[in-house]
Amino acid sequence: MSKRILFQGDSITDCGRYRDNFYGMGEGYPRLIEASLGMEKPNEYEFINRGISGNRIVDLYARIKADFINLKPDYASIYIGVNDTWHEIASQNGVDTVKFEKIYTMLIDEIKAALPDIKLMIISPYVLEGPATCNNEEIPDRLARFRVDVAEKAAVSKRIAEKYALPLIELQPAFDAACEKAEPTYWAYDGVHPTAMGHELIKQLWLEAFEAIK
Repeated sequence: MSKRILFQGDSITDCGRYRDNFYGMGEGYPRLIEASLGMEKPNEYEFINRGISGNRIVDLYARIKADFINLKPDYASIYIGVNDTWHEIASQNGVDTVKFEKIYTMLIDEIKAALPDIKLMIISPYVLEGPATCNNEEIPDRLARFRVDVAEKAAVSKRIAEKYALPLIELQPAFDAACEKAEPTYWAYDGVHPTAMGHELIKQLWLEAFEAIK
């Protein structure tokens, strides 16, 4: 029987997947991973994407039963955090770091209680300079606010990974290093959402982490 892999998160994971297709993978890193693992190990894995654009940690927690526990994955990666920052900056509807950590901890606790044999991976958020994050007249310190708060969410992701001894995929240092080779918008066209090259970078890091737990 094939092992089920679940990709969970926000728009970076969603990436245009078809909601009416149970196996709709979108056009981002989950699809690239499906192609790579599916070619290397035919029929060994089943791939499911349940990322939803715009989700914050509270939205992900609200759908934990239908989109996580009920799917009974053998493996799962969780990529969440940037909207908790973005929604606060844009519309004062984000999630502060203390609450982010509290809900994230509840999420992991409940997943592990319901699925004790699941193998989880945590992906920490990143942000780059781009059209969605740059300063403007309304918010002159927009980029700085993004960087500070996303760094806090990434730190929470690291603490969660350490607390539960889970593999951590840290994107900020990887994208920062990539920006030494090409401008930020080459990797994330608006400073948040990856380009094809950015998704390929996430895919490579994901596969490295997966190799250690499969």
